[in-house]
Amino acid sequence: MEQITGVLEFVGRLLLTVKVTDLLDIAVMAFVIYKLLKLVKSTRAANLLKGVFIFLLALWLSGVAELHGINFILNNMMEMGVLALIVLFQPELRSILEQVGSSKLNFLGFFSKEREASVMESAIRQTVVACTEMSKSRTGVLIVFERELLLDDMVRSGTVLDAAVSSELLKNIFFIKAPMHDGAVIVRQGRILGAGCMLPLSKNVNLSRDLGMRHRAGIGMSENSDAVVVIVSEETGSISVAIGGMLKRHLMPETLENILRNELIPQEETEEKKRKFNLMEFFRARKSEDNNEKD
Repeated sequence: MEQITGVLEFVGRLLLTVKVTDLLDIAVMAFVIYKLLKLVKSTRAANLLKGVFIFLLALWLSGVAELHGINFILNNMMEMGVLALIVLFQPELRSILEQVGSSKLNFLGFFSKEREASVMESAIRQTVVACTEMSKSRTGVLIVFERELLLDDMVRSGTVLDAAVSSELLKNIFFIKAPMHDGAVIVRQGRILGAGCMLPLSKNVNLSRDLGMRHRAGIGMSENSDAVVVIVSEETGSISVAIGGMLKRHLMPETLENILRNELIPQEETEEKKRKFNLMEFFRARKSEDNNEKD
């Protein structure tokens, strides 16, 4: 009992020494670390960082276990490691620095999320319209909707753009005689980021033989990222969607729109709209009942 009392007294004295600035300091550091981890997670650097942590753990264990030979080698590797990491993470570091001042780190994120959802809804509608028309004309289409994992490497393989998604623009890009029609269009946050981009082919040997290079590229992109890939067959005009290495084929325009909404628009936003819609229906019903009673 005396030990518990002593611990409580020690904790009480420690809390009395804590200032408001200390709490602010901890809160800011926690926020910055959280955002950095979130940004790193959204790039391919996450897997590389796991390797770095394993290396540091091995370095520490070799020192504790007094494995002098291994510790010597790892220490020498450590000296060159900083430069190697800068070279290795160069695309990711550049992406993170570009996002530092963007809306992703904005304290007014609530308003930016509403705007992003509105832009994405417009992009989805325009994509469905374009795919429906190009399906009828049997025009090959390959559209990649980026999500958490950034696809900067894929964008650099094509022509960098920054344009709003519109059905007319998509139809012009994938027009059979257009110079970028064979590549993929990459969409980030409801805007076309690149066109004519090259995608990795799927390594799945069990894919159907009737799938062409466009479908294999779309599936391969979905295998290597969390992107949602829309594909229109040049041979049959069939609309497909690839997610997580799985291909959903022969989709109707309504089904395509539902899939894109479910995958690309945050569920919280959808639920909020449903609540608003139900509330509006409730007031309309009440108003109708009041009018009937008056009659």
